[in-house]
Amino acid sequence: MPIHKKPLSLNGVPSVRQLRAFVAVYHSGQLSSAAAQLALTQPAISVLLRELEQRLGVRLFDRTTRSLRRTEAAEQAIVHAERVLDELGMLGTHMGDMASGQHGRVRIAATSTIAQTMMPRAMVQFLETHPDVQVTIDDCAPGQFVERIQSGHVHFGVGTLDGKVAGLEERVFVRDHLSVVLDRAASLAGSTQVSWKRLAEHPLITVKPGYGVRGSIDRAAIEAGVELRIAHEVTLLGTALAMTASGLGVSVLPASILTHASYPGLVARRLVRPTVVRNIAVVMRRGVSLSPAADAFATMLATQFASQRQHAG
Repeated sequence: MPIHKKPLSLNGVPSVRQLRAFVAVYHSGQLSSAAAQLALTQPAISVLLRELEQRLGVRLFDRTTRSLRRTEAAEQAIVHAERVLDELGMLGTHMGDMASGQHGRVRIAATSTIAQTMMPRAMVQFLETHPDVQVTIDDCAPGQFVERIQSGHVHFGVGTLDGKVAGLEERVFVRDHLSVVLDRAASLAGSTQVSWKRLAEHPLITVKPGYGVRGSIDRAAIEAGVELRIAHEVTLLGTALAMTASGLGVSVLPASILTHASYPGLVARRLVRPTVVRNIAVVMRRGVSLSPAADAFATMLATQFASQRQHAG
């Protein structure tokens, strides 16, 4: 025969005030001392004890005109009462830490280039003030970035959207532009800005069609009326940077990425005619609140990294 569980009822569950009154009386042995400890009157303590005994269905103290004597039920109940109060205290502390962003987990989606260049420094800064928060970076290909956020597997993403995406919103913290990255000693390095027409004169290392900034690069070249000399196609911008540092050609990417990469011999010069905006933002699901720890990380990006906006050249 199936077992029919009784519906959950709170009628027999003691209140926190009742448990606190019981614990205070148990250890002090006096209503007056318990009342002073809890900032209540003696009659209030008596009422709480009586209500607790009624809920539990047992007598906790044998009362005389001069004293209270613990019953066997009280000896059993004190263990559970103190455990419950300790757990509630820990719950309050833990939730308070979570509310302040000092505990919890933060899961962030980032394209591989941002994960390799910007995020390590951001994590170091955040963990200096939030050492008990666990931060996980879900590095992914550009084509997977939006899906990672939409799926809810991460709290938010850090990257660039190529356009408006239904259900997602952005907090832009770096306002940037596409720039040509090249050796500091190269001829173009003497300019403050470089046109797409001049860029077309140099061998270009860029990501493959369908990856990251490639769509923006191709559209800008069409607008400028030039055909780019694509020497090498790669999957990751980080690879393009490494190849540029080895003298294999110039590359095109947001200048802010170079700021967080370890290539002191390279410089970035903004591409103009046309100028292509490539902002970096915290991207999140619309209408979904961030956890306190995740919001603290996003706020840190806005305050610490916004001051590092790049104006190439």
